[in-house]
Amino acid sequence: MSENILVAIAWPYANAEIHVGNITGSHLPGDIFARYHRLKGNRVLMVSGTDSHGTPVTLRADALGRSVEEVYQAYHRGFLELFQKLGIHYDLFTSTHTENHFKVAQCIFLALQKNGYLYTETRPQWYSPQAKRFLPDRYVEGTCYLCGYEGARSDQCDQCGNVLEPEKLLNPRSKVDGSTPELRETEHFYLDLSKLEPDVAAFLRARQHYWRETVVGQSLGQIESEGLKPRPITRDLDWGIPVPVEGWEGKCIYVWFEAVIGYLSAAIEAAKISSHPDAWKDWWTNPEAKTYYFIGKDNIFFHAAMWPAQLMGTGEQFLEIYAGEKGQRLNVPYDVPANQFMNLEGQKISGSRNWAVWGLDFLSRYDPDTLRFYLTFNMPENKDSDWDWLEFCTRNNNDLVATWGNLANRMLSFAFKHWEGRVPQPGELSPADQEILATVEQGFQTVGSFIEKVQLRAGLFEALRLASEVNKYLDVVAPWFAIKSDKAAAATSVYTALRAIDSLKILFAPFLPFSSERLHTYLGYTKPLFGSQKVETICDALGEHLVLRYLPDHASGKWEPSRLEPGQKLVQPAPLYRKLDESLVAEERSRLGKPK
Repeated sequence: MSENILVAIAWPYANAEIHVGNITGSHLPGDIFARYHRLKGNRVLMVSGTDSHGTPVTLRADALGRSVEEVYQAYHRGFLELFQKLGIHYDLFTSTHTENHFKVAQCIFLALQKNGYLYTETRPQWYSPQAKRFLPDRYVEGTCYLCGYEGARSDQCDQCGNVLEPEKLLNPRSKVDGSTPELRETEHFYLDLSKLEPDVAAFLRARQHYWRETVVGQSLGQIESEGLKPRPITRDLDWGIPVPVEGWEGKCIYVWFEAVIGYLSAAIEAAKISSHPDAWKDWWTNPEAKTYYFIGKDNIFFHAAMWPAQLMGTGEQFLEIYAGEKGQRLNVPYDVPANQFMNLEGQKISGSRNWAVWGLDFLSRYDPDTLRFYLTFNMPENKDSDWDWLEFCTRNNNDLVATWGNLANRMLSFAFKHWEGRVPQPGELSPADQEILATVEQGFQTVGSFIEKVQLRAGLFEALRLASEVNKYLDVVAPWFAIKSDKAAAATSVYTALRAIDSLKILFAPFLPFSSERLHTYLGYTKPLFGSQKVETICDALGEHLVLRYLPDHASGKWEPSRLEPGQKLVQPAPLYRKLDESLVAEERSRLGKPK
């Protein structure tokens, strides 16, 4: 029986291009996971979008001297281009600046207000006398009052990972002009997280047996040491979602509160576009559905504690306010498989210093599956990892090319040449033939089990191990020698190898979709493994916005062993991957840190 799987991926800020740390942190693991479940026949909804309201976006607009809308749309278009080229198959990639998202976020706000979890309070906020305005939290940085880090944002410290009370920041300074802000009184709505703390703590304890220790440990530990404290959910801003309360003009809903609501609003938007407007409930109100959140470690507490609190606090009121329906609650996260950070050549990735490997720039010189392979091989699932250009070259040549690519290419080329471009007709399979097929077919359970537990590195390693087993089998049966004296025996071993390769193609498909799709074609199949992608223009009251959609039409791939037919016509193959020259290492390292 198929399952409903929601794959919710962190929303990138529209203030910078996406680099390899972002990709391996959330977008790629989510895509691998979604592709696997689609092959399994599960009903997958993979959503995300551009976070267009965060203060990093307005800061970037200020720096460029352009409107915020111009800046977010420019970066949004770049994200869409990257995801298409990298094969990140979103069912919907949208943005937070849509009429739909405004409505959904405001309904969540009103549901929490109706249930008694919101209150107003006048408290100090940083104000710039020079700019004559209140400063959003990320416009102010200074010294963390908990760990002493001097580059902390006023709402969160990237050094110790703690959420901060902005007014306690030490040595504050404005990021706009470097001036010293002062605290002034202003009124805001607060979410009373303290009322929800017992439920959130119980929610986290119930997931300790299958969540990553880094995720549940950080979230539960912070609650047990500090508690869940009320947090403001409005700010004095002119760019964002208006507060849906009369008399609160000139204030907007705080981005930390509304951006996570995008997972829900994107599901609703996807349902509307597909002409099944209630379909989103299959993932959001069906208690059997499973929702997975793919994020980086800097967003753990927001997704593992605060977002569940928001969802719990809405109770049944969201659907009543949004659609006039009663009796249904929104699903809380089933899992939050957050990744740690990827560094670069031993240093922290820094966009401002151009110490980064940018996604689109990389794809201008290398193939997408090459990037997907190395990022998965080196994925920071439980600890920080490091992108190293020499290791990238070595892994590509020794593992991707030598272990898997050469296996597929040499056997297809051999079969195409000696059996008139068709799959050979085998004789009776020997115990060795049957054993290698059984070994590879067991991979559908072992690799699948790793992916379902979001242990993606282990899943890729297992697929590579199975490819090595097929290479060992071929070293023994050696059809290139057998064909000289016994073509029938060679036909049987080549047929066996092609069936194993056909199965391996599926095992590698979630990780390496482009080359798996090409191999699928070389093996003579006419229907694609996966569907296609399409960028569409959607119009609403806020204007036009672009969305990226996955179209599953005509997809034929299934998570099951090969049933390759003898006599099936092959297509003239070509190498799946290219060997890289080590001279690229010095060339790529020379690019690091230079002005863009």
